[in-house]
Amino acid sequence: MAGTDATKQAVTPGPSPAIILVRPQMGENIGAAARAMKNFGLDRLRLVAPRDGWPNERAHAMASRADDILAGAVLYADCAAAVADLHTVYATTARAREMEKPCLAPRAAVAEIRARLGQGQKVGILFGGEKAGLDNDDATLAQSIIQVPANPAFSSLNLGQAVLLLAYEWFISGPVPELAAAGDARPVSLDELAFFENRLEDELTRRGFLKPPEKRPSMMRNLRNIFRRADLTGQEVRSLHGVISALIRRDGDEGD
Repeated sequence: MAGTDATKQAVTPGPSPAIILVRPQMGENIGAAARAMKNFGLDRLRLVAPRDGWPNERAHAMASRADDILAGAVLYADCAAAVADLHTVYATTARAREMEKPCLAPRAAVAEIRARLGQGQKVGILFGGEKAGLDNDDATLAQSIIQVPANPAFSSLNLGQAVLLLAYEWFISGPVPELAAAGDARPVSLDELAFFENRLEDELTRRGFLKPPEKRPSMMRNLRNIFRRADLTGQEVRSLHGVISALIRRDGDEGD
């Protein structure tokens, strides 16, 4: 559908979620995602380990004047690095997962995202690659899941289509509320939360809790999901660090 008009004023994105494409395969789909973002006022694109490398000429050919979105895309080696500076992450998936996370339809998710942005949070939306979507470790990084109601027998969306659908819901949902979080009430950044989770994993490993070894990844995913759902603030995570430190000190005192 043609409709580009250089005489009209472009929408200024303002505070908006980062669109994060995780291990996308085809440059054409990256370009289609960028075009969808430009259509509906989003401009923050992050790419995690694209299969065919970056930059990609096929992406530019498909982007149809959304080259500025592609030029501003930030490249990451893995998903954890791509979300490290964010406070809240949503994972889009068509598959049922054995994870206890809130599951939202796109419209409800966008309303929540706008409220979080209004509180000064940095938010991202994860989209998996074309072949298999997000893996469980990627989905574990998110606090909530976004699922599109679709034909149960054929629910998988093309990557560009999935971004288009979320971008459209974003565009029609209105401006970001003018809210402000007081003090340290906003959720902790995900790199700080990951640091705590890794510290906890190290201590649990040292004390023999994460066994047998083959179950360690799934046990840690379950624990990470608990902390991701909790929307912990910076102060709460510092308190949890204090708990671990107190237990370590107590263990050392008892060993004297």
